[in-house]
Amino acid sequence: MVEFVNNPHSQNMVRYGKERENVLVLSGDLTGSTEIAEFKKQLPEKFVSMGMAEQNMLSWAGGLAREGYVPFLHTFAVFLYRRPYDQLSMSVAYPNLKVRLVGFLPGIMTPGGVTHQAIEDISVLRSVPNMTIFETGDATDVETVLDATDDINGPVYIRMLRGRLARLFPKNEPLKFNTARILNEGDDITVLSSGICTEEAMKAVNLLKEKGVHVKHLHISTLKPFTDERVVKALKESKKGVITIENHSAIGGLGSAVAEVMAENGISTKLTKIGIPDTYGHGASAEYLMRKFGLDALGLLNTIEKVLDRNLNITEEQVKAFDLKEEQEDIKQTQLEAL
Repeated sequence: MVEFVNNPHSQNMVRYGKERENVLVLSGDLTGSTEIAEFKKQLPEKFVSMGMAEQNMLSWAGGLAREGYVPFLHTFAVFLYRRPYDQLSMSVAYPNLKVRLVGFLPGIMTPGGVTHQAIEDISVLRSVPNMTIFETGDATDVETVLDATDDINGPVYIRMLRGRLARLFPKNEPLKFNTARILNEGDDITVLSSGICTEEAMKAVNLLKEKGVHVKHLHISTLKPFTDERVVKALKESKKGVITIENHSAIGGLGSAVAEVMAENGISTKLTKIGIPDTYGHGASAEYLMRKFGLDALGLLNTIEKVLDRNLNITEEQVKAFDLKEEQEDIKQTQLEAL
């Protein structure tokens, strides 16, 4: 069975704060919901409650960073860029300050409806100068993403996962800045996934092996900058097409970043983008919305059938029954070979 880890960010934020004197944690009135209650308990002198006032929190963060602190702002993803965009841009990004924006419930992961669903955050923040963007996909990513920010002197935005998380990647293989994880080798189709869509893609890719479809699968954790040579190489080697799958609008996110790289490198392979279509979400479970928008394993398999013009005869029951344990062993070997 797949290993699960409870609240890895909670544990990691405490560890990170204890190891670095200048780290502060700012809460936007969602301390329990963003897994920083333990940080507040153990490091109260480094914790600041800013209340339900995100614009003020961004301005404060800019001032704290100018004084040598590294503030980690915690709230739901949508409240870090939509409401306080002017303060984020002028008080943090324009002066290129070392501020960390830790955004929870990205995309359609919340049943809270359109007011709480950050479906265009990557699109918005990719266009903000000086901004670096990470997205976590499993417990290992969550446990190591903070360390990956150490040498980045400007602002960083993290699409963070919370709660009980699967460990999809080896514990001793930390998230690396601007470096994709190569999860499977193949040259028929290249699949690039991010966030919660990676686990779904892993299921689909392994089921495709039984059908003789050879997929190169890359997990993307750095969305800006997007200059990883592993990505360029994988795009060039794909024979029958490139597919991106993401928990974000199909406009402006991972799919658009891949399209830009393909255009810049003269790669003429067909690109198919799976993401939230040009619409808002609504209140429902993440599982329901992922199925509705085709962001799950079955949605990816249906898209691959269209790209290949072939009926693969993989049922929903087969997808649900799939166990990722064997796939995790394959990933360990693939990553060793990629070193």
